[in-house]
Amino acid sequence: MHNDTCVIGTRGSALALWQAHAVKRAIEASRPDVSCEIRVIKTTGDRNLATPLAEIGDKGLFTKDLEAALVAGEVDICVHSMKDVPTELANGCGITAMLERADARDVIVCGPRIQAECLADVPAGSRLGTGSLRRVAQIRAGFPGIVPTPIRGNVDTRIAKACGEEYEGAVLAAAGVTRMGLADRIAAYIPVSEIVPAVGQGAVGIEARLGDERVCELCARIDDAATRVCVEAERIVLCALEGGCQVPMGAYMRFDGGDIAADAVVASVDGSRVARVALRVPASDATPADVARRVLAELSAQGADVILEEIRAQEAGR
Repeated sequence: MHNDTCVIGTRGSALALWQAHAVKRAIEASRPDVSCEIRVIKTTGDRNLATPLAEIGDKGLFTKDLEAALVAGEVDICVHSMKDVPTELANGCGITAMLERADARDVIVCGPRIQAECLADVPAGSRLGTGSLRRVAQIRAGFPGIVPTPIRGNVDTRIAKACGEEYEGAVLAAAGVTRMGLADRIAAYIPVSEIVPAVGQGAVGIEARLGDERVCELCARIDDAATRVCVEAERIVLCALEGGCQVPMGAYMRFDGGDIAADAVVASVDGSRVARVALRVPASDATPADVARRVLAELSAQGADVILEEIRAQEAGR
């Protein structure tokens, strides 16, 4: 950071820019003497919008190029959707803050041929667009009449495709749809009991060089501690399961009244096998990290390890 200017690295999508500007506003509000500059960096995920995410097979699809700029000193911080951030970060870098989390749930967007107020309302044979194996597996497990169909593109692109001839609708993250000002296109919010969100979904993270004390102090001013400890706990689950775009898994933790509520799932891609955990623990009795370890133990007891081994064996055989 030079001359009280903080350079923010971000992807160039409309949603990524929304997030970067949210961080910019937060920093400048907390430190009026600091001016933020936004720098757009194209990532691997942005350059390949045709291939399904699970087939590209790179855990740093949307973050690796941003991190390279951070390590090189070209930017002071990177802004990420936390659901895109792999568990291993570049040496010397770390997630130093998170903004307050938005709604972590998934939503249904309907095209003109269907109307649905919940997944159970979606007519059998309907093609719902999603690029997420996590959603695919849970839809197949709970709603086998629905046909999950691959879809890529930014939020507005996917909503437009959902209204076209190749889809009857789509499933997207509530946070992205709302941040893009498209909440009126949401037909239904999907309960966590039906589809567990992705790790970090709805949370915006800020990555910085850990040795840059001035920038880390700046980040600490805008950190939402409740969001951060819950997402960090979800990432304990992600790390232990070695999850990513190729693994149908989700985990969601939050403070609810005086409790810590946690949901997690690991499923086979065809939805035939599911390990599913839902816990509520008094916040006075445990930390989110403690709850994450309980979640992992229960998932393992339900056969999550076996499901993951089978998925990886199938991937290795391709």
